[in-house]
Amino acid sequence: VVGELLLFSGVIVLLQVVYGCPDKCRCHSSTNFVDCSQQGLAEIPSHLPPQTQTLHLQDNQIHHLPAFAFRSVPWLTALNLSNNSLSDLAPGAFHGLQHLQVLNLTQNSLLSLESRLFHSLPQLRELDLSSNNISHLPTSLGETWENLTILAIQQNQLQQLDRALLESMPSVRLLFLKDNLWKCNCHLLGLKLWLEKFIYKGGITDGVICGSPDTWKGKDLLRIPHELYQPCPLAAPDPESSQPQRPGSTHGVVLRPPENHNSGERDLFECELKPKPRPANLRHAIATVIITGVVCGIVCLMMLAAAIYGCTYAAITAQYHGGPLAQTNDPGKVEEKERLDSSPA
Repeated sequence: VVGELLLFSGVIVLLQVVYGCPDKCRCHSSTNFVDCSQQGLAEIPSHLPPQTQTLHLQDNQIHHLPAFAFRSVPWLTALNLSNNSLSDLAPGAFHGLQHLQVLNLTQNSLLSLESRLFHSLPQLRELDLSSNNISHLPTSLGETWENLTILAIQQNQLQQLDRALLESMPSVRLLFLKDNLWKCNCHLLGLKLWLEKFIYKGGITDGVICGSPDTWKGKDLLRIPHELYQPCPLAAPDPESSQPQRPGSTHGVVLRPPENHNSGERDLFECELKPKPRPANLRHAIATVIITGVVCGIVCLMMLAAAIYGCTYAAITAQYHGGPLAQTNDPGKVEEKERLDSSPA
């Protein structure tokens, strides 16, 4: 009996080593679910069960994700890192997660994202980057994301979003963009055109509300007419680049005077969305046509009434003057008739 107990204890110890559950975590082997949330963790726990498919690490104090942070859980499909203090993600932090479909990074302190960060996530379907301090997203976050259907980047510090990034997500159907610092100038025209096409194809978005300039602050980007956008000014060619190299220059580098910051401010000002006179409203145009027609009709009726009055007055006047004249002429005609009758045959 003692031997059997020792054997049983050894098997349990061996299983704990092979399929052990880290301290401060709760492992559910039947569902391959590991819950390490709300444990005050400062780093990713080691010795996670390799068969883990769902891992919850939210509500901790994790600041940094090193490269290959999840190498021990290659079958992971859902990862929740929300409400931590993440501010630094190594480019290879998610390397090896070929099966990851859901990644939640909301409510952290991320400022920007490396373009190589998500290269190893070909199966990703949902990405939540909301409620961070992200001020810039690269043109591409990896290969074309054929499977990504949900992207959330609301409540950040974004002013622009490259259209090429969105075009690398052909399957996206839900896009959350609100509560950013969108700068509605010529650089955001590409986003506007993409969103119009996206909505036409059945996509759902919460919209882009302009944060600047003051002319469009609080306005919906999609409601600003295309006519009010002007193309971004092309960068002026550098006259010094066409000049021959001066003696003493190193490797063709020409010394330049300090840049004038006023010129940069002027370029930014030129790039701002300049409002033009608003096009006539259709209701106003119809009302103007109706009013003009009514006025013209009244004028025509007045002219017709004046013409009728004039003709009537002329007829009455002619009749009044013609009556006595006819009466004065009648005696003459009688006398002439009598004279003709009395003349000899």
